[in-house]
Amino acid sequence: MHRETKVLVIGTGFSGLGMAIELKRRGEHDFVVLEKASDLGGTWRDNSYPGCACDVPSHMYSFSFELNPRWSRMFAEQGEIWDYLQGVADKYRLRPHIHFNTKVSGAQWDDETKRWEVTTEQGDTYTAQALVAGVGALHIPNVPELPGIENFSGKAFHSAQWDHDYDLTGKRVAVVGTGASAIQFVPKIAGKVGSMKIFQRTPPWIMPKADREITHREQKLFRALPFTQRLYRDFVYWVRESSALGFAINPKIMQFAQGIALKHMKKQVPDPELRRKLKPDYTMGCKRVLISNDYYPALGYPNVDLVTDKISEVRENSVVDAAGVEHEVDVIIYGTGFHVVDSFDYLDIQGKGGVDLAKQWREKGIETYYGITVSGFPNLFFLLGPNTGLGHNSVVFMIESQIRYISQCLQLLEKHRAAELDVRLEAQQEFNEEIQRKLTKGVWTQGGCKSWYLDAQGVNRTVWPGFTWRYWMRTKRVRAEDYVLTAAR
Repeated sequence: MHRETKVLVIGTGFSGLGMAIELKRRGEHDFVVLEKASDLGGTWRDNSYPGCACDVPSHMYSFSFELNPRWSRMFAEQGEIWDYLQGVADKYRLRPHIHFNTKVSGAQWDDETKRWEVTTEQGDTYTAQALVAGVGALHIPNVPELPGIENFSGKAFHSAQWDHDYDLTGKRVAVVGTGASAIQFVPKIAGKVGSMKIFQRTPPWIMPKADREITHREQKLFRALPFTQRLYRDFVYWVRESSALGFAINPKIMQFAQGIALKHMKKQVPDPELRRKLKPDYTMGCKRVLISNDYYPALGYPNVDLVTDKISEVRENSVVDAAGVEHEVDVIIYGTGFHVVDSFDYLDIQGKGGVDLAKQWREKGIETYYGITVSGFPNLFFLLGPNTGLGHNSVVFMIESQIRYISQCLQLLEKHRAAELDVRLEAQQEFNEEIQRKLTKGVWTQGGCKSWYLDAQGVNRTVWPGFTWRYWMRTKRVRAEDYVLTAAR
């Protein structure tokens, strides 16, 4: 099958759906959304492990134009967020535009026709004037290559590929990793498994989770008087925004939050030896800050052991640590997160002159303009692209800023009846020099840790360096002078 369309969007998470809604709101109906799976939802479809929930307050984790007064908890769980996305897609009648079970295999810019030629693994092809990549960063599971894993006779799976048909009751479980996913599913399964060995490489900073049920009275108030929910959302936004002071402006400010985290640990972990193993030796924020009220107590269960020695070998029925201790296990669960910075290595996008984007980024470093456009790749737009991730606030806020910006870029193409819009290299370079200067002063670089925020050269290609309102202000209007507009032949 071959299909021609004006705008081709990839992905149906918050980014892809948000872009589709924006296109419809501005009267553009000639667009297609490609989705590799059989249903929409992105991250919130794929991650269905026990205890999966958002670590951003529910009222901030939604589109500003589509508030949800029916959130049941202060921190929504996976199923509820997925239902929200399903409801949004139905309300804005997006499903007719979505081609499910369609995985993109490559995209090439045609210098002659000035269109994007997109191919899929199913053998279909698409031609579009503009290509919007809303695939996000958390979609390629990071499964470590453990020595000897090919000899393991038991079950092994990643948290993002949870095997719900496998009964963990009474099983001997090895959990590899102690990141955001692991601290959510460990407490949910610890009580039912026979034994659990948690292999920790680096302890995370964990803050108490201010979670509770949202009462029916509160929900009723938000439905009857929507402005009250918007006021509450604004309050949550500014509280979260203030924490950027410690992340990006002065990492020493994080000492206050560290004190709260240490008190939380001491209250929940009475064993001083276990607390020693759990205490991070880096500044909070250098790695992703986690929130939980039930992870620490789960470590105190009689059937749960925290192992801080590295895994040296996997055998047929066991995992051996660096101290030579053999741990017999039936199943290995990877809570090891995702390929983030290196997720771009999986791209197969060729721009002007056949330049390979992934190769260019590997050789010269990942650089974009506001995480949205790339010089030499006309009419290509990223949502939640490089250096637009966050450690302190809702990425949906960033997504909406980018959607509005892309919409303006598309309007520029129409206004000037241009065939291509390409960001000037000097504008892109100036932007990257600026943000990298700021990032080197932030906790991600100064905090004394290694994290998925940084690439192989230790350069932060992931997060935005500071306040999100500044990003909003800077992307509020497209500077036409930063782009080259080329007329159609």
